[in-house]
Amino acid sequence: MVKHSLLVMSGFFTRERFGEPQFIAALLLLVFLAECLWLADKTGNSGRVDAGELFRIKEGLRQWQGDGIAGSPYAPPSEVTSDSSLDYVTNAHGYDPYHSPLYYLISSAPLLLWSAAPTVSSPSDWAWPARAPYLIFGVLLGASLWYVSRRLYGNAGGYIALAIYCFSPGIIRNAALWYAEPEMGAAWGAFGAIFTGIAVAHTLYAPREVVLWNWRRIVLLALSFALAIGWQFSLLVTVPLALAFMLYLAPTRKIAAIAIWAVACAVAFFLIFAAYSFRADAFWQGLRHASFLVFSWKAFRIAGAYRRLAADLGQISPSLVLAVPVALIGYLLWPRTRYFGNTAPLLVAAFFSLLAVATPHDPGLGFLFVAVPFLFVFVAGVFTDLVETRWRSLVMACICGLLGANAIWTVLALAHVPRA
Repeated sequence: MVKHSLLVMSGFFTRERFGEPQFIAALLLLVFLAECLWLADKTGNSGRVDAGELFRIKEGLRQWQGDGIAGSPYAPPSEVTSDSSLDYVTNAHGYDPYHSPLYYLISSAPLLLWSAAPTVSSPSDWAWPARAPYLIFGVLLGASLWYVSRRLYGNAGGYIALAIYCFSPGIIRNAALWYAEPEMGAAWGAFGAIFTGIAVAHTLYAPREVVLWNWRRIVLLALSFALAIGWQFSLLVTVPLALAFMLYLAPTRKIAAIAIWAVACAVAFFLIFAAYSFRADAFWQGLRHASFLVFSWKAFRIAGAYRRLAADLGQISPSLVLAVPVALIGYLLWPRTRYFGNTAPLLVAAFFSLLAVATPHDPGLGFLFVAVPFLFVFVAGVFTDLVETRWRSLVMACICGLLGANAIWTVLALAHVPRA
């Protein structure tokens, strides 16, 4: 029995699974986590807490303790309107129109294992565990980004995408919850939904029973749908988007693709319903007051909307301000870069960016933050193609210069962040 276990372990810990690329990626993710912890420490022990964070934790713990449903009416307005960022709660008759209870339950889950409660006088007693979910999502999103980019473009693509991600100020701020709306869960869910759908479609031609062969990916797709929609109702758009990619990639297996997609949707529906404590009335009222997509078509005619989009993108990742135009020029001028692996993330990023322009009243960065990981993948793909040209040395020097300058600038900026 012991010998068999050792053989299994030796087959799992192979050089192909845990070699140099994995070690470098893990090292970059550790640096990213250290940056997030450094920034979180600036507020974690300050004794101050954002009103929105306190509200999320109280709401989540209220449901964990069996006292109603998070994000639904339960208290006089005076208890939830002390901060302007919470006005949406009362504007929708006490219902949160943007988030399901899953958003609150995940935010408060670590405090179930913590001795302190959010009602104590000093938030520093529980601020660290309250940030744990966002730190975990940040690391998982980075790992997913590296995995997808490496599968699409090789080691070089994985390194480029992850290096940009790990030194992006907006990503670090969101994972550390430094005066930012927590959107990391939505971004990871949307990223997983699209690329898991693509992965499922690629396996439909395998000579095995399709449903049994794909059950792990079906579960992963369902979890991605549930996390994305549960964290931000408007990300319901990822569901038909994932189906569109599945049907495109498996045109002769459309029935199987639709069946897998439908099963994943059913499981995701069950998970979101479970977040409402299986209360049909609360679930119905939550959906009835939900704001899935509220477009402002006039925003497309306002130049300031696009300037704000570019400014927000620069705050999330300054390197993208230079990298995206260069990658777009290469994509448009060089036919070799125009293949599915580059086109898919570009289309998704453009789609979410347009939604960001059309929904200026959504809280936080919303769709733009969700679009950024797909931009990382697109930039990594085009840059990897450029590396394979006869100008390899020049391209490598430019990429390393960009990544190095971005990393140094981010680390220096973090070092000068004052304590809250």
